[in-house]
Amino acid sequence: MDTTAPATDVPRVLPRAEWVKTLPQTIVASCVLLLDAEDRILLLRYAAGQPGAGLWGLPGGMLDHGEDPVGAACREVHEETGLVLDGPPRLVGYDHRADVKGTGPVIDFYYYGGRLPAEATVRRSGEHDDHGLFALDELGSTALLPALPALTALHTAALAGTVVPLREGLPV
Repeated sequence: MDTTAPATDVPRVLPRAEWVKTLPQTIVASCVLLLDAEDRILLLRYAAGQPGAGLWGLPGGMLDHGEDPVGAACREVHEETGLVLDGPPRLVGYDHRADVKGTGPVIDFYYYGGRLPAEATVRRSGEHDDHGLFALDELGSTALLPALPALTALHTAALAGTVVPLREGLPV
């Protein structure tokens, strides 16, 4: 039998509502991989004045208040390209980055949005100043977000029907 007296100077456990306020806030974003009939990836280049200006990336962005990742993926594709997905996108990857530009942790969800029809027309938002379809082997010297190893892993997962975990922008 333990006869040790409990300490009286130990801080009390916070009520749940107060404890939740102490947890780190995490930004959540959704990005969508769209392929053409030749397995080329649709990428958008961020315009001057945008975070990531000059970098090429997938359509996507942060969730709005109360929005879920799939809804954000569909919304972002439409806002940034004018395209409407045929159906719900399929999860192909996720990434946890501990700190992005001093804003704290970010979790990115990556989805496969399907094949672009040959007649698809991209209408870029003001966020982007260029777009194109790229084969992975054309991207070696391109400034990308996510980096080429992650984009390659996501491309493979989209074609294979699998999901790839990423950490800090790289396959685990």
